[in-house]
Amino acid sequence: MNILGIDLGSTQTCAIIAQKDDEGLKVIGFAKAKTNGVKKGAITNIELASKSIEDAVKSAEMMSGVHYDKVVVSISGAYTKSVDSTGVVNIPKGEITIKEIHRAVGTAKHTANLPNGYEIIHVLPYNFKVDDHEFVDDPLGMNGNRLEVSTHIVISQESHIKNLKKVVELADLRVDNIVLSGYASSIACLDDSEKELGAVLIDMGGAICDMIVHAGNSIRYNSCLQIGSINITQDLSMALHTPLREAEKIKLNYISLSQQPNALIQIPSMGDERKVNEVSLDVISNVIYARAEETLMILAKILSDNRYINSIGGGIVLTGGMTKLAGIDELAPATFDNKSVRLATARKELISGFNEIFSDPENTCAIGLCLYGAGYFTPYELDSNEKLRYKGEIENFNKQIKQNIAIENVDEINNENFSKNLQENDTIFIQEQEYDSKDIKEKKSSVFTKLWHKVINQF
Repeated sequence: MNILGIDLGSTQTCAIIAQKDDEGLKVIGFAKAKTNGVKKGAITNIELASKSIEDAVKSAEMMSGVHYDKVVVSISGAYTKSVDSTGVVNIPKGEITIKEIHRAVGTAKHTANLPNGYEIIHVLPYNFKVDDHEFVDDPLGMNGNRLEVSTHIVISQESHIKNLKKVVELADLRVDNIVLSGYASSIACLDDSEKELGAVLIDMGGAICDMIVHAGNSIRYNSCLQIGSINITQDLSMALHTPLREAEKIKLNYISLSQQPNALIQIPSMGDERKVNEVSLDVISNVIYARAEETLMILAKILSDNRYINSIGGGIVLTGGMTKLAGIDELAPATFDNKSVRLATARKELISGFNEIFSDPENTCAIGLCLYGAGYFTPYELDSNEKLRYKGEIENFNKQIKQNIAIENVDEINNENFSKNLQENDTIFIQEQEYDSKDIKEKKSSVFTKLWHKVINQF
C-alpha cells in the first residue's frame, strides 16, 4: 500500500509518498512547493491552493515512480475547536468486543455538544472504564456489564472542511482522511514514554503554531497561535527596510551568519534594489530574538493557563520550521519556566527512507500523515469519516480479505465439482436413456421377428 501525505501549510506545501509492506514503512517520494492561496491556515484562493498541492504531488510522484492508494491531508489547528464527551453502553453478552467499543465511542459522539455548522475530525478516547474499574488502557476482551469511555473530540467548521476537500479534488485527488496537523506531528515525534508521562507538542510553522497536550492514551487538548516564522520575515523587512524576499533570505541564512558575529551584511534597499545598505549582525539578531521570544512567551502563557499543566511530566517538544532558528534551543527552556524542552524531528525507528527528510523539522507533519495512514494512531478513534480506527485493523482487514479469497476459492471448487457431477449425472442419464432406447428397439425387433417367423411357418 502506498500512502500520500499532504501538509498544506501557509508558506509551503509538503507531499510525501510512503510505501507500507511486510518490512515496514518507507518514504519513497518527497517534494515541496511554495503555497499560494492560504493565509494563517485558512484557504483564501481555492485555485491557487490546489495548484500548490498539484505541483508538490507531481514532483513526489516523479521521485517515487509509483501511484498512491490512500491520500491523507492535514487540517490547520487555526480553524479547529475541541469538546469533551462521555459515552456509556451496556455489554449484553458480558465480553467487550470491537462492536461494543464502537458503540461506546459512537455514543460519546452523539451526546457531544457541538456548535452549529461544525463537523467532527477526530473522536479520540483517552480513558475507558469497565464497571467500577477505571483507567483501563484497552478494554478489548475484558468481561463486564458496563463500558464507559471519555473522549476528546476535534471539530472544524463545515465550510472549511468542504473548501479543503475541494482544493484537493481540483488537484485530481480524493481525500481518504483529514488529520489535525498537530496530531500528525505528535504521531511522528513523541515517543512512548513522553506519551505515558504526558507531553506538550508545539509545531512552530510558517504562519501558525499548533499546540497539543498528549496524556496517557490520547490527545487531551489542542490549540493554535496565529504567529509563525513569516512574522520574523516581516519584522526584518520593516526593520531593515528591505524587500520581503531579501528578508526571507537573511532569516534562512541566519544560522551561518550567527557564526560571524562582527560581520556586516549588505542588503538591497526597499523601492530601489540597486541601492545597498550595510547592516550589522547585532541588528538582525535583535529583531529575530525579539519575535522568537515573544512567540515563546505567548505559548508559555497559553500553557500556564491550561488545566493539564501539572500532568506533563514528559516535558515540551518543539518541532516545525521555526525551530531551525539559531539559539531557540537555549531560549525555550528559560521561557517555559525551565521545563524540559526538546527540539524534535520525526522518529526514524517508525519509518525509513531519505535521511535529509527526517532531519528537517519542517517535514514532521507530512511524515505523521503517512504514519497515520499506515495505522499509527490512538488505540481507538473515530476518524474524519466517522469510521472506527483501531490498532491492528489493517492486519485484520488483510486477514479478512485472505479469508474471503479462500472462501471464494472453496466456492469455485465446489461449483466446479457440482458442475462436474451434473455433467456426470447428465452423461449417466443420457447413457441410461440410450440403453433404454436400445432395449425398447431390441424388444420391438424380437417381437416382430417372432411374429414374422410364425407367419412363414404357417405357409
